[in-house]
Amino acid sequence: MKARRFAQILSLALLAAVGSTAAAHAQSKTLTLTISWWGYNGEKMNSNIITPFKKICGCEIVFETGNNADRLNKLKLRDGKGVDVIYLTDSFSQLGIEQGLFQEIDPSKIPNLADIYELGKAPQGKYGPAYTIGRVGIVYDSAKVNPPITAWGDLWRDDLKSSVSLPGITTTAGPLVVLEAGKHGGADAYEDTDKAFSEIEALKPNVVKNYNTGSELVNLISTGEVRVALAQDFTLASMQAAVPTMTWAKLKDGDIATLNTVNIPKGSENVELAHQFINFILSKEVQQAEAEQGVDAPISTKVSLTPDQAKIWTYGPDMVASLTRIDYAKMNAAKADWIDRWNEVFGQ
Repeated sequence: MKARRFAQILSLALLAAVGSTAAAHAQSKTLTLTISWWGYNGEKMNSNIITPFKKICGCEIVFETGNNADRLNKLKLRDGKGVDVIYLTDSFSQLGIEQGLFQEIDPSKIPNLADIYELGKAPQGKYGPAYTIGRVGIVYDSAKVNPPITAWGDLWRDDLKSSVSLPGITTTAGPLVVLEAGKHGGADAYEDTDKAFSEIEALKPNVVKNYNTGSELVNLISTGEVRVALAQDFTLASMQAAVPTMTWAKLKDGDIATLNTVNIPKGSENVELAHQFINFILSKEVQQAEAEQGVDAPISTKVSLTPDQAKIWTYGPDMVASLTRIDYAKMNAAKADWIDRWNEVFGQ
């Protein structure tokens, strides 16, 4: 009798242990946030964002890394599942929205939205906000280019033959060349693509090479092959480290805004935690640290930088207000044709 009673107690204990393990496993799964992002500046992201957020949420964080196109395609193949937060440039997040891969965010769960620049709060409707703001413009070697570059149309100047590098058409900034070419020819590139590409053909003698990565551009600058480039501002510090006289042109017709966004995929298993994470990276503390350490330009209006800290960034209300925004839904619809025509011009 005692043996049978002991066996019953042991069985109950084993069931309790199994149940406890299952509950712990379920809790662990619930508190694991999966983030899809590029994978650069890992140490600084870990110090500024991951470690402090884990202390706040008591959760684990895992990553899926890669470029915009690869990560978005993986998410599409999984029908929006497997990731809780995804970092993308605005051109690619627009694609994700069009493909139905993201869910709308709940602004009431992201109170730090109130403190970011207006253009970053809802850049693509009811979906994720921007967490950093950048710009596309022209950089040039002020020691070798005279007169200074002051307008987009200067890219076509005769004195710049065989000295310009353009971003490849499949990069974030590449399609912007088509828009500016259209303007240079007095046309809307969407309405008169022929005119835009005739202007790109006219620009070709000035182009040494199209680049596809920031490091490739920096190499072209450092070897002296290129004196002028259409570029994103996050490459400026590296270019100036290689060639100190590289200068960001003050264009009378203005720079173009680029935004990096954060979205919650429709298959997220941790929606509340995802909102909490987005709110955290928009906080003044995180934005300040990332900007001071040269990781990302701040989109929080609460961040205060010294002139030396600010010089590489899109920073301050006046600069932000001067930027031109792009309709990426319209651009994405035109991009396939533009890629084909670009490749015809440059023989790719």
